[in-house]
Amino acid sequence: MIFAKTRTLAFAVLTAAATVGLLSQPAAAQGKTWRHALLNAKADAGFFMMSAKRGFAEKQGLKLDLLQVKDDQIGLKALIAGEVDSFEGGPQGVFAAVARGADVKIIGCHWVVLPHGIYVRDDIHTVADLKGKSIAVSSPNTMPDMLARFALAKYGITPDQVKLAAVGGDRERYQALAGGVVEGAVVSNEYQPSMAKGIHLMIAGPDAVPNFLRVCMITSGKVLAERGDDAVRFLAAEMQALRYALSHKAETVALTEEIIHSKPGDPRPAFVYDDAVAHHAVDPELPIPAAKLEWMQEQLIKAGKLKTPIPLAQVSAPEYREKALKLVNAGH
Repeated sequence: MIFAKTRTLAFAVLTAAATVGLLSQPAAAQGKTWRHALLNAKADAGFFMMSAKRGFAEKQGLKLDLLQVKDDQIGLKALIAGEVDSFEGGPQGVFAAVARGADVKIIGCHWVVLPHGIYVRDDIHTVADLKGKSIAVSSPNTMPDMLARFALAKYGITPDQVKLAAVGGDRERYQALAGGVVEGAVVSNEYQPSMAKGIHLMIAGPDAVPNFLRVCMITSGKVLAERGDDAVRFLAAEMQALRYALSHKAETVALTEEIIHSKPGDPRPAFVYDDAVAHHAVDPELPIPAAKLEWMQEQLIKAGKLKTPIPLAQVSAPEYREKALKLVNAGH
């Protein structure tokens, strides 16, 4: 395994706690290694892994090693433990970590519109019908957990009026809903094209919480201090890869199919791609949208997850993203 020489007890614990997959570039790849954690591959993997799988990182002088984890919290723990140089996940965990004294920074956000929603059994006709029902989410402070809380709050439903059950990743949550274990679940829209009978979308994430950021690139102050130039090149590679992905549908869909080993005729990769493009969900310039981050802080405070607002300058480092954008626009 790629971390065999530096494996620590902390990483062993993380590995035991999650289903982890490691993806490396060919041995011939040259450059400094950048270790990056991201969520387990799904029908949007072509976007998320384009940089590592199609040579964009190598063009920036980096060998990108990817660590797949089941949720944001494991990626955050791996970063804080020094097992990865960056991870991508929801920014809500960053605020909670910084509030506890962790030195973690948002350096760019690429999936800026949620593709998720709350799906329910067909005997659930209104949002009010969810009272007293079980809704499959993920670990506390992860995107599915917070999406459920924020979206339900919009309809006047508090967390104590439902049963939020931590059920792992999208696949597990969808299976729990399809199997009748829960009455509702937060899952990605990738299941819509082949949705099981008896299930429908109750609350669309983009409609209920339009300011909710799905995925940001996150690193630590320590990594930036020691490897600032590499962080710039990592972001530049991601920018170039996302620009390519957004303008090359066939290649991106094919990469997704390759990564998730989809069966012939699987409609999900193309559906997810088209939906992302139609909703401008992916931004290749990796912005750090202050208004959306401030909104997310407000919701965390209302939910009792954060006591007071944290200055955005304390949780972000925009200068690395700005340098990366100049590098890309200059043709490097």
